[in-house]
Amino acid sequence: MNADAGIQSALAQPAAPKAPQTIANVAVAKKAAKEYEGVFVSEFLGQMFEGVSTDGPFGGGQGEQMFRSLMLDQYGKQIAARGGFGLSDAITRQLLATQESAQ
Repeated sequence: MNADAGIQSALAQPAAPKAPQTIANVAVAKKAAKEYEGVFVSEFLGQMFEGVSTDGPFGGGQGEQMFRSLMLDQYGKQIAARGGFGLSDAITRQLLATQESAQ
């Protein structure tokens, strides 16, 4: 019965929101921003490729259909590593500014 009381009290009180973690190193913030931009570019490319069929004489068929998401993830990472859309600089600045204001 004691375990039930603990569960009930945990359900009754919502968890407090966690404060953002401080990134002490600018390089860590830049890395996180690059990774985020890579995900963004991958999603962008996914929407772009959604209408492209995988059948036909030059299509990859089921293999292409199955592995297209992996290919687009790699495209996104490579595009972001080579400068991307320029989002990572803005994201890095915003991450650091938000953390400075929180301190």
